[in-house]
Amino acid sequence: MRRFVIAHMEMEGVPVAVGALVEDGRIYDLAIGEQDDPSILGNIYVGRVDSISQNIQAAFIRIAPELNGYFPLEEEKDLIYTGKKDGTALKVGDEVLVQVSRDAMKGKLPRLSANLTITGQYVVLTSGDRSFGLSRKLEAEERRRLAGFFQDEIGRPDKEFGTIVRTNAADAKEEDILEEFSRLKERYHNAVVLGRHRTIYSRVYSPEPFYIEMLQGIRHRELDEVVTDMPSCLQHLQEGGAVQLPENTALRFYDDKLLPLYKLYAIEQAIDEACREKVWLKSGGFLMIEQTEAFVSIDVNTGKNISGKKAEETFRKINLEAAGEIARQIRLRNLSGIILTDFINLSNPDHLDELYHVLKKALRKDPIRAVAVDITPLNIFEMTRKKKRRPLIEDINRIRCAGHE
Repeated sequence: MRRFVIAHMEMEGVPVAVGALVEDGRIYDLAIGEQDDPSILGNIYVGRVDSISQNIQAAFIRIAPELNGYFPLEEEKDLIYTGKKDGTALKVGDEVLVQVSRDAMKGKLPRLSANLTITGQYVVLTSGDRSFGLSRKLEAEERRRLAGFFQDEIGRPDKEFGTIVRTNAADAKEEDILEEFSRLKERYHNAVVLGRHRTIYSRVYSPEPFYIEMLQGIRHRELDEVVTDMPSCLQHLQEGGAVQLPENTALRFYDDKLLPLYKLYAIEQAIDEACREKVWLKSGGFLMIEQTEAFVSIDVNTGKNISGKKAEETFRKINLEAAGEIARQIRLRNLSGIILTDFINLSNPDHLDELYHVLKKALRKDPIRAVAVDITPLNIFEMTRKKKRRPLIEDINRIRCAGHE
């Protein structure tokens, strides 16, 4: 059974919303946000350039009276200006359209992008790369079929935006995909075209709530149920604007005052788990997960497993179990960037190769792009995962701090 849970709860007296993907009783994806103070991730603003630093090839752009963002100059060519021609050199005082592409993390400013994206369930529109593309997770036959729906768009010589067809489009009807495409084009026009004429610090676009964006990224053919205890969320889903649920996916409202939804699916325990460095495995081994400024370090240990069997086979089994759990933990904790894993040493090259392929397969289930890159000469497994939202532990700590203010 695979279900997506959207629940209300309180942490340290702060009302929060939680989105959780639950599969066979275990939580794989988890995100949390304050209901009264939503994230700025994905918002598009009319910002003003405060300063430009050639040393670090970055500009600092103010998107609100008291909020600056970091903008990499490598994206300068894609900037959309208000009040002057696109493609000209960026200067202090210029007003530009920028989107928050990454939350502020560990004291770092939010990252801003000139590649403005409007995201739907089936399609994404982009202002930077104006080509047509399809999700890498789509099968060859699905890619051919879906590309046929967009022949007119592909052939246009004067494209105003790029188009990316998402994995979920494979399960949708042509009319639903094109209806969403039309709706997104209108939102793009309002944000990007009309946004050029808005005043400084205007927010010209806000994405869907984070839990709706999570739901948009799940392959719906693999989803049995969506359940929520939030009336506003239920109405949002019933209206079908942001998310179209297929007939085989049930939508249920949960209303039990004695057993809250977050307790029913052990969300509190999952939050506690995501805050712990040590994670026990069923085999008796354990993981040690540590997040540093530069990268995430994961160490696999034999722990309580003192089996009398041959050491190599014992280590192999622990490592294979650890590979699946590591893929789950980086999703649960929303870890990103460089991830280095020190598995238990294996002397058999075939076992090492097997472990690498099992890890790659487990990472492919992640809705956020995660890649097993290589194995170093010291048998350290290198992985990367795209940065977007803050790590879960940072969101939890921010909410706890807000509760104590």
